[in-house]
Amino acid sequence: MGSVAPGAVDEDRDPAPRRRVQLPREVRPARPAQFPSVHDALLCVALPALAVNAGHGQLTGEGPEGVYASGRRILSRCVLRVAGREPLALQGRMAAADRAVFLGALRVPGDMGPDPGLTVERTRSADGSERITLRSAAARPLRLPVEISLGSDLADLGAVASGRPGPELTASVHGTGLRWTGEAGRSVTVTADPPPMDALAAAGVLRWEAELAPGGTFTVRLRVRDGAPGRPAGAQGGAGRPGGHVLAEALAEGDDPRPGQLLRTSVEDLRALLQRDPAHPAGVHLAAGVPWRCGPVTAEALWAARMALPLGTRLAATTLRALAGSQLSGGGSESGRIPGPLRDAGPHLPPHCTGVEATLAFPVVLAEARRWGLPTADLEELLPTAERCLDWLRRTAGASGLVPDPGPAGPSRAETQAHAHRAALLGADLLDACGRPGADALLEAAGTMREQFRREFWLDDPAGGRPAAALGPDGRTWPTLGGWAAHLLDTGLLGGGRLARGLLDRAEAEQVARLLATPALDSGWGLRSLGAKEPGHNPLGHRAGAVRVHETAVAVAGLAALGHEKEAASLLRGLLDAAESFAYRLPEMYAGEQRTAGGRPVPHPAACRPAAVAAAGAVHALLALVGVRPDAPGRAVSTHPLRSAPLGAIRFSGLVVAGEPFAVRVGRLGLGMVEEAAEGLQLGV
Repeated sequence: MGSVAPGAVDEDRDPAPRRRVQLPREVRPARPAQFPSVHDALLCVALPALAVNAGHGQLTGEGPEGVYASGRRILSRCVLRVAGREPLALQGRMAAADRAVFLGALRVPGDMGPDPGLTVERTRSADGSERITLRSAAARPLRLPVEISLGSDLADLGAVASGRPGPELTASVHGTGLRWTGEAGRSVTVTADPPPMDALAAAGVLRWEAELAPGGTFTVRLRVRDGAPGRPAGAQGGAGRPGGHVLAEALAEGDDPRPGQLLRTSVEDLRALLQRDPAHPAGVHLAAGVPWRCGPVTAEALWAARMALPLGTRLAATTLRALAGSQLSGGGSESGRIPGPLRDAGPHLPPHCTGVEATLAFPVVLAEARRWGLPTADLEELLPTAERCLDWLRRTAGASGLVPDPGPAGPSRAETQAHAHRAALLGADLLDACGRPGADALLEAAGTMREQFRREFWLDDPAGGRPAAALGPDGRTWPTLGGWAAHLLDTGLLGGGRLARGLLDRAEAEQVARLLATPALDSGWGLRSLGAKEPGHNPLGHRAGAVRVHETAVAVAGLAALGHEKEAASLLRGLLDAAESFAYRLPEMYAGEQRTAGGRPVPHPAACRPAAVAAAGAVHALLALVGVRPDAPGRAVSTHPLRSAPLGAIRFSGLVVAGEPFAVRVGRLGLGMVEEAAEGLQLGV
């Protein structure tokens, strides 16, 4: 699937004009389109299949409604009528990540009271297959005409989102259903069971006569087949899902039932967002989000794979492998960098490059995946790419100790320096453990980064100081504070379950923890991307005040790891409350409005839902309650639970450490106990 607009910027949301930074063409942003709202839609996802449903269950062809396969709308209309009338919609709900259920009712001829004599249940899957069941509560036999009106425009998702889908195609009768054929030989077929009594191709209508005994049922099953050129016979979007082989089915249970529901939904969504690499069918990676960001592998997919490491290392390996294939080579200054598009950075800073983000994340994810139990063969294959990323980091930081983004004329951002410092420390640990040269040079570079950050980025004030958001080439600082500061507390895992040293000293880390807990940043639903008191604050600005689940999850885990339990627990409770409002399917972001009694978080109109970083972020934040620190190469694992047990007793099972199932429990007194682990692992609490 592609983005809504050809060439649209990855995660770009209409950036405001600002000073331009010249970059190579492959990272220049394009003007984004206006996204139609889907935050009220029920999205059934099993990529590359996707169904966008309104709550009533009818597919009317209006807006983005429809069934999609690989970014093409294969079914735009599916309208049910019984006895000439549409059922009264009663309820629409998600039954699973890839399936929705709709319930309606109809009064039948002869009903004397207000009670409907007929209920209609529709179950639709992501690939468009549907089961429609009419159930009679009438005391007499019923004979009712049933009609399903179908249509297809084979429109591209981008054209649909921009309001230019084109006309519906003319159908032809095909077997027990209808077929539509578009350009380049692409076709779609809908078949029905039982076969219809009548098929009107010109109108796209299938008809039956339903006979229902008292208390009886009548069921129609529809099957949609995408006849994309080159697709093997029988292959269908969403078939052969890799989720069960890539991500473990982790479970949570405890005093508070909500973590279990959030974890279950998040794992389902992560599995639904998996898509295969067309060039390498054995490789899978996460789409950034549905419906707008199902394109090539992105930096967000890498961050999501990192946060999902407790569910297994295979996703990290396949995502790293996909990005490794795009790494720049040659002897130039950009050699070793992973390319990526620009992303809007809010009202104060120019856009920054997701390629820089991915380059710095690559060795971090590889190093941590090794700690969780990455197989040696994968490590050996991916290590050379990580070394080239680290070489690029050393050259780019140079004597200044700072990494500009985008470079070389862009500002040095605090968030980027945190990523670079983490990459240097974990990269050094990785190289040393694998017997490769370069660890000492990386440790020296990390030391220079710390010194420069404290000298150039820390802004003193009577309230205890704050980190600057960025430092310009001319020495100018951007003092605005936002959720990005959470990355300064994201340390990473070293050998023996140790945490990597952070950019900040202890006093500075404590001050950042205090700042994250202030009402200016903590909305009550999570961290604002820009503080409420900062110039340009916009609660719906995706980098200007909206709550981003990724940043909130990073903050929860970082605060918990550094011992700031009160602040971590407050953010976690807010995130959990927001998840409950979103039926446990968290969007990538939502409005940073201050929480009020009885209020609910406001959805962002352009947010993807489900989104990879939101689903994986939920896993990351919840597991901060138990603080699992694996060291598979050292055959050890330890847990560092929150002693305050903010959600009461909780148990996680189905996790994966060293390639084997792992389960851990934390009691109401905050004491942890490992209940299941790979044989031979040394356990510590």
